[in-house]
Parts: sequence; structure tokens; C-alpha cells
Amino acid sequence: MTGPATLAAALDRFARVPLIDQPTPIQRLHGLEKALGEAGGGVRLFVKRDDLPFLGGGGSKLRKLEYLMGAARAEGCDSFVTTGGIQSNHARLSAAVAAKLGFACELVLARLVPREDEEYRLGGNRLLDDLFGARVHELPGDADTLAFARERGAALGREGRKAYVVGAGGSSPVGCLGYAYCAQEIAAQEATAGLDFARVIVPNGSFGTHAGLAAGFAAMGQDPARLLSFAVLETAEAARPKTHALAAETLARLDPVRSISADAIAIDGSQRGTGYGIPTDAMLEAVRLMARSEGLLLDPVYSGKAFAGLLALVRGGAFAPGAAVLFVMTGGSPGLFAYRSALES
Repeated sequence: MTGPATLAAALDRFARVPLIDQPTPIQRLHGLEKALGEAGGGVRLFVKRDDLPFLGGGGSKLRKLEYLMGAARAEGCDSFVTTGGIQSNHARLSAAVAAKLGFACELVLARLVPREDEEYRLGGNRLLDDLFGARVHELPGDADTLAFARERGAALGREGRKAYVVGAGGSSPVGCLGYAYCAQEIAAQEATAGLDFARVIVPNGSFGTHAGLAAGFAAMGQDPARLLSFAVLETAEAARPKTHALAAETLARLDPVRSISADAIAIDGSQRGTGYGIPTDAMLEAVRLMARSEGLLLDPVYSGKAFAGLLALVRGGAFAPGAAVLFVMTGGSPGLFAYRSALES
């Protein structure tokens, strides 16, 4: 037997700290459909509101942190060390969750985006890192942040502490269990609402969102190929094997009998632009359109570019009239405040 209940039983084997009170809702974007008019091709657009959990400013990285912090607690850790870019949503939420749970938190942040202006370096997520009490280490963009984080973990150990160390985005097989949990929610919500999504679309940064969802769908006996992610960090060619490997590792924890084909990992690189965190015209248009038609906030680094990709597919006739398409809205709106000048231009 397969399905959400089977996946739920598998997930129950892992330590978890509940940070999201209930399944995040799926909502139809009636205002956006109206704004698109004939260009929308009669496609029904839905969002899963993973931006809603408000702890730490909200965002779907709380899903990963439920299992990462569960593992940290189970291992008797008192400190949490992780990595990311200067405007990392994962880092910001790690700091918030650590504060809530009584962990010391250290963030190893690399200058991945070629910006040194005060708006970017001190605003947005970076402002909140300090507010939540994290100790921040800023490194050059080409630094090995995970090696530095592991060194910090070892140093804390020499001080009598015990640190849980995880890399960028919390995208380890343990963290990806959070998105397998999300896949379970989507399947149950589809069944309840009588929906059958032609595509489920997500951003792809550190590979974990796509990988966890793919593992979750596969564990339920569903085809993970209906997932499509838009690369925002690495190129699609580089991201594809890494996403597949992470999905396979995550699925092995849930059900060692099942497997995921590399061909089932679909990644589109058309919206990445010139690099991670660098604005594109399509992203800016998508952020404005969503804000002005639905009153919803896409972040400029991840969901803004991925939603631009969804809009391009819809306008290009990629879906049949009446098809239902789901966008997993991953949050990260504090990052908008580090992109004020781009949004004003």
C-alpha cells in the first residue's frame, strides 16, 4: 500500500521539532489569472503557501529545520552551525529557531553576490540574523564555508559545547525530510480538493526543496517527474546530478526498496540570469505582478525567478486549457528589502 499515510509512517521514525502548526494551505490565484487574461490560456494557477509560517519572518526552510533541530536535540547538541549567502533565508530562520529552542547559533555566510552596498550587506535577512542573536562569520565568495563551519563546530566542542553542523540551505538528507513531509501534504490536499496538478513548480538553490519533494512523491508511489524546478544558484546542468543524488539519499531513508531515476529530475535553467542573487527583468516583473494582482510577496532570489519561469511556461502555451499547476511559494520576503534599488528602478 502506498500514499500519504505510508509516507507519514516512514517520517514518524525520525526526530522532529514541530515548527509549522498545520498543513500550509493551497490557494487559487484568481487575481493573477484575471490579470493574465488570454495569455493565461485558461490554466488554473495555485500556490502552496509555505511562506505563511511566521516564526522568524516565515518561509519553507522551517520544514528542513523541523528535522535538523530534531536530530540536533536527539544528539544532545546545544549549538547549531550552518552556512549560506549573505542574504540567506535558511540562515535567518536557523537563527530564529535556535533562539526559540535555546540553541547557540553561528552562521557562516559567503559573499556570493557581487554587491558591497549597505542595503545588501546590512539589510533584509542580514539585519534579522543579528536581531535573533546569531554569531555571524562573513567569508569571501569562493571560501569553503562548510569546512569553516566544521572547524567552528570542533572549536565549540573544545569549549565543552556540542554543535550540529549542516551546510548551505540545510540541504542534507535529514533536512530534505521536511520537503518529503510537504509532498505528503500536497498529495492529501489534492485528494481532498479533487485536484490533479499537471506540474508542481519550485525554485532550486541548494537542491533540497526539489530533492525532498521528489523523494516524498516517490515514497508514495507517485511519479516525481511532475516536479519542475528552476535553477537559481548553479546551472541546470550542474544542479541536476546533485539534486538527483540528494533525492536518492533522502528516499533511501524513507524506503530503501524504491528508487528515483535521474531522468525524473527536471530542472530548467532559463531564469537564472547572470548568476545567483542577480536581478533579472523577468524576476522583477513576476514579483510586481504577484504583488499587484494577489497582494503576495515573492522573494527576489528564489521564488521570484522560479515564478517568472512559471509565467513564461503559461504564456508559452506549455499547459492545456484547464490544467491545474501548483507553485510552492517558499517565502523569503525579508530579502526584498535588500533589493529596494532594483525594485525601484
